[in-house]
Amino acid sequence: MKTNIEKGQIGERIAENYLENNGYKIVETNFRNKIGEIDIIASKENNLIFVEVKSRTSLNYGYPYEAVNYKKQNKIIRTSLLYIQYKNLKHKQLRYDIIEVFLASIPKINHIENAFSL
Repeated sequence: MKTNIEKGQIGERIAENYLENNGYKIVETNFRNKIGEIDIIASKENNLIFVEVKSRTSLNYGYPYEAVNYKKQNKIIRTSLLYIQYKNLKHKQLRYDIIEVFLASIPKINHIENAFSL
């Protein structure tokens, strides 16, 4: 049986492949700073997209997106703003997405664009 960390890593790889196959460029993965972590930072057109990936093998504890509550959203936003400051990025539209990965023999993906905002 895989640990939650291993399931999360598998889900993140699936999400990265999904994004690349849909025209996104992966800028960075697992960005960490003193506030928190962002699973995937991607770009598409003039958008800089911060993606939280949530993986599940069942819905026993609810839908994956439900784990991205207000507190988690705030942490992601604050982390992203520091990222923008570190990288001196300007003139990009920011977007916050959630990708739910349902781990099964054939994984299923639910991409929630603009899941939350500043």
